[in-house]
Amino acid sequence: MRTPQRIVSGLLAAALLVQLSGCGTLFYPERRGQLKGQIDPAVAALDAIGILFFVIPGLIAFAIDFGTGAIYLPEGRYSVAPERLQDALGSDGRVDHARLRAILQEELARDLPLDDPRLIHRDGNASQLAAYGLRPTA
Repeated sequence: MRTPQRIVSGLLAAALLVQLSGCGTLFYPERRGQLKGQIDPAVAALDAIGILFFVIPGLIAFAIDFGTGAIYLPEGRYSVAPERLQDALGSDGRVDHARLRAILQEELARDLPLDDPRLIHRDGNASQLAAYGLRPTA
């Protein structure tokens, strides 16, 4: 096989492989696991382009995105303003988990298990707080 044919074959195989994985799953991995919601028109259009050029891989891309839930727009809010989180800091600069849980439940309308033993706790530093415009109080 000549070199140009190998290059073209490799590019075609790569294009088909990308189509098989589903656009939403590649671009928005954080959306996986959603069961329902409003369909993201950008992801649907990209999957439809896959059907236009390669019928079977495009259908597989749609199936993967619907199966994983990556085709749906995220519902609600997933972030809280840093100023609001300032209320969860105690006078010694430590995070009060009860207050943090109450703030998150109020802002996100979700009850997050902050006392779960699998939760990983990491200590921050003043430069991380400064990036969000916060000042350490301790």
